[in-house]
Amino acid sequence: MHKCLVPVLLAALTGRLAAQSEAALKEYFEGKTVTSRLALPGTEDGVDVYPGTARPLDYPKYASRLKNYGTAIKPGEPVTVTKIRVKSKHIEFQLGGGGYGTFGDETSSNVSTQEAPKTKREKNLEAEVKRETDPVKKRAMNEELDDLKAERERENARNRSAVAEAEEHRKENVRQRRLEGGSRFNIRYPAGVPAEALTPESLTTALAQYLDFEPTGSAAARPSIPLQPAAQSTRSGLPRKGMLLQDVDALLGAAAKRSERKEGTLRVETREYATPDGRVTAEFVEGVLIRYRIASE
Repeated sequence: MHKCLVPVLLAALTGRLAAQSEAALKEYFEGKTVTSRLALPGTEDGVDVYPGTARPLDYPKYASRLKNYGTAIKPGEPVTVTKIRVKSKHIEFQLGGGGYGTFGDETSSNVSTQEAPKTKREKNLEAEVKRETDPVKKRAMNEELDDLKAERERENARNRSAVAEAEEHRKENVRQRRLEGGSRFNIRYPAGVPAEALTPESLTTALAQYLDFEPTGSAAARPSIPLQPAAQSTRSGLPRKGMLLQDVDALLGAAAKRSERKEGTLRVETREYATPDGRVTAEFVEGVLIRYRIASE
């Protein structure tokens, strides 16, 4: 090899390796604003994506997480890339905080409580009534004992009511925090993250179906996801992947036809809607829209 080529090749190799690292991904993405093309669940579990596979998005898990945790980032909503982390078998692409439920986030709504203890008088009466032989005194002691037990149960009922109210407040607090905590994509490589995946270009390609990386304004000219026409409905607009069934019904009106089928253990519900743009056929998994198509009437 010619000596003059060695520095050039080393410089090229060094530049390539520098671009294939977590630090390079952080420098390129963190702080940038992207636009989501689908609803993102309010959990640190986020959305699992498997690049290069027949089904890159795990729809059953996606639908389940949306149903369980609600939508933290809506379709078409701009959001900041807050963190990039490279693990051994996946890359975390965190948005708006990365999703609620990470270390330090309170996720439990349980409030501990204890039953009201027996009073000293109740304990003494229980012992005395066993020894008492006079029927009149024994009846009076049992009546007092019943009153003490009833009062203790009323206290327990008040405590249970207070606990239920406190738990509901905590649930609502967790729900609200989930809606405000962002979400994330987990780009998964079961055999380990390959070096070629650690470039901005590769990561952009892996998520291009689900995120718009273009500046605000240019996204409107592009279809949000494959199989969805760019034309806008003259009624209320077209649905988006990730919408809940009731929201699609509210958008398009009552379904003209309904049917169900099984895909393995998965129950898929199909609904057809008549719209000014044509007949919309939508497919739902666990009440979440996963795909749709439009045919002219």
